[in-house]
Amino acid sequence: MVSQDEMRREKGFKIWRFFVYSAIGLFLFFVPVPAAGTTSIMLDHIVTVIHRIFGENIQYYTLAVVIAGALIPFISKSWNKSAFNMLFTGFKVLGVFIGLMVVSGIGPAFVLDDNMGPFLYYSLAVNLSLLIPLGGAALGLILGYGFLVFIGVLLEPLMRKLFKTPGRSAMDAMASLVGSYSVGLLITNRTYQQGLYSKKEGLIIATGFSTVSVTIMVVVARTLDLMDYWVLFFITVMLVTFAVTAITAYLPPVRNEKESYFNDKNQITEEDYEGNILEYAWYKAKQQSHSSRPLSRDIWMNLTEALKMTASVVPSVLSIGLFGLIIAEYTDVITWVSYIYYPLLYLFPLENVPLIAEAVTISIVEMFLPSLLVAEADIVTRFIVGVCSISAIVFLSGLVPAVLSTSLNLQVWKLLAVWFIRTVLSLLIVIPLALIIF
Repeated sequence: MVSQDEMRREKGFKIWRFFVYSAIGLFLFFVPVPAAGTTSIMLDHIVTVIHRIFGENIQYYTLAVVIAGALIPFISKSWNKSAFNMLFTGFKVLGVFIGLMVVSGIGPAFVLDDNMGPFLYYSLAVNLSLLIPLGGAALGLILGYGFLVFIGVLLEPLMRKLFKTPGRSAMDAMASLVGSYSVGLLITNRTYQQGLYSKKEGLIIATGFSTVSVTIMVVVARTLDLMDYWVLFFITVMLVTFAVTAITAYLPPVRNEKESYFNDKNQITEEDYEGNILEYAWYKAKQQSHSSRPLSRDIWMNLTEALKMTASVVPSVLSIGLFGLIIAEYTDVITWVSYIYYPLLYLFPLENVPLIAEAVTISIVEMFLPSLLVAEADIVTRFIVGVCSISAIVFLSGLVPAVLSTSLNLQVWKLLAVWFIRTVLSLLIVIPLALIIF
C-alpha cells in the first residue's frame, strides 16, 4: 500500500529530467512545426534536412543498411535456426539485389519500373532507414524519464476497459500517429522486453495501434483528392481504427493469444494507492526519473536497438513489397481473392463494388496501393478505400517485417488473420458513414 504521506515524502528525485527531457521528446514527436513551406513534426523536418544535405547520396546509406541487414543473420549464425529464419533471410538477400538494381539502374524492366523497385526504394526504404534510427534515439526522452509511466497510470482504466492493454500502450499509438508504425513498434518491443506487456497485449498493440503516421495519411488524402475533407477524413480514420482495435481484442486469434511474457519476466505489478490517480501517477513518474540512466547512455542504447531493427526491416520491405507488387500487376490473384468481399459489399448501394474489393485486398501488400487504384473513382469509393487502407494496419511491405523483427515472435498467419478481420470490420463501419456523409 502506497500512502499519500509516502508519496509526499519523496525528495531528492532528479525530477527536472521529467520536465526537460519529456518536453524535448514531446516536441520532437508531437508538435507540428511550420518550416520550409510545410508543417510537420520536428523529426520529419530533421529527415528532410538530411535529405537536402546529402541529396542522392542518401541512397547509398540505405543500400549499406540493406546489405548489413542481409549479412547480420549469417554473422550471428541465426539464418538456419528455423525454416522461418531461412525464408526471412532469403528475403533479406533478395532485398540486396533489388537495392543494387534500383541504385545502379541496371536490371529487368519490371524491377526498374517507377511503380515497382524505385517506388519501394525511394518512397519507403530510404525514409525508413532514416526515420527508425532517429526516432529510436529520441525515444529515450519520453520513455526513460517518467512521462510514459505518468501517461500509463492515468490511462490505465480506459485502455484496460476498451482494448485490454495497459495505459502505457497509449504512447505506442501516439508514436505511430506522429512518427511511424516502426517508431511505435520500437516502443512496443522495448516495453515487451522489459516485461511490461504480455505477448497477447503485444499482439493487440502491434496490430491495433501501429498505424501509419499523419504524414502518410496526408499523402493518402492528397492522392485521393480528399484534402478538402481532411479533418473529416482524419477523424473518421481514427474512430474506425480504434473501434476496430477494441472489437478485435475480443475476437480470435487475438483473444486466444497466450498471456506469456518475454523470458517469463512479468514486471507488471498491481499496486494499491490512496488518494487520486493523478497524484499516484506523479509519484510513479518521479520514481522512474530518479532511477533512469544518463541521457547519453540511454540515447546510445536506443539508437543501437533502432539500427538493428532498421537493418532487419528495410531489406524485407524491398523484397516482400516487390513480390506483392508483381502479383498485383502481372497476375489475377488479387482479383480472385477480392471475391471474398463481394457478399459484404453488395449489402450496400455502392457504385464500384469490384474496384473497392480489389483495393482493400491489395492493401495487404502495401497500404498506399489502394489509393493509386481508386484515385479516379467517385468520392464515396475514394473515402471508403482511403479509410480502410489505413485502419487495416497490417501490410506485407512494411508492418509485417517490422513486427517479425521484434521479440514478440508472432506467426505470420495470425497477422494475416488480423488484417482480414480488421478489413471486414473497417468496411462495415465506414461504408454506412460514407454513404450518410456523401
